[in-house]
Amino acid sequence: MTKLIVCLTGMPGAGKSTIAEGLKPRGYDIINMGNAVREEAKKRNLEPSRSNLGKLMLELRDKNGPGAVAELVKPQIESSTSNVILIDGVRSNDEIEVLKKFGNVKLLAIHASTDTRFDFLQKRGRSDDPQTKKHFEERDNRELGVGISNSIALSDYAISNIGLTKDELIESAYQIIQSWTE
Repeated sequence: MTKLIVCLTGMPGAGKSTIAEGLKPRGYDIINMGNAVREEAKKRNLEPSRSNLGKLMLELRDKNGPGAVAELVKPQIESSTSNVILIDGVRSNDEIEVLKKFGNVKLLAIHASTDTRFDFLQKRGRSDDPQTKKHFEERDNRELGVGISNSIALSDYAISNIGLTKDELIESAYQIIQSWTE
């Protein structure tokens, strides 16, 4: 059976990782693109700060092409035994093209308002999460600069994460993914 590769895309803080973590117990393998960049930073002895991770992401794309971050997760996809793999944090069509080599790719976009996203990112507590509106806007602009708006626009389905509880968000994503496996 061909693997179903569900690419979660959306602006930072929209709810992608919440969905991924919520669906893990249902047997899906989860691969986080940001973690791939964080691992690369670790290999290079770089502090996983907002600035360093942002620069590294751009450097990887400059050196190895726009699909570079997707190339970093190839070993995880190849070693996965699950029929459904969720890729958390796809940012460009070039990454999607790399992922298509491994299975049937579907794009699920998550939308949330800027206020919701900023509020969530402030509470999340990752080393690269923005603590000011200025940092938040810089990060949004960097994401838009690598083409995330294209992957959002070309999604197979979109969830509006406005007024949903965490459980409703996860269940909504689950129902959509289930419809793709039938």
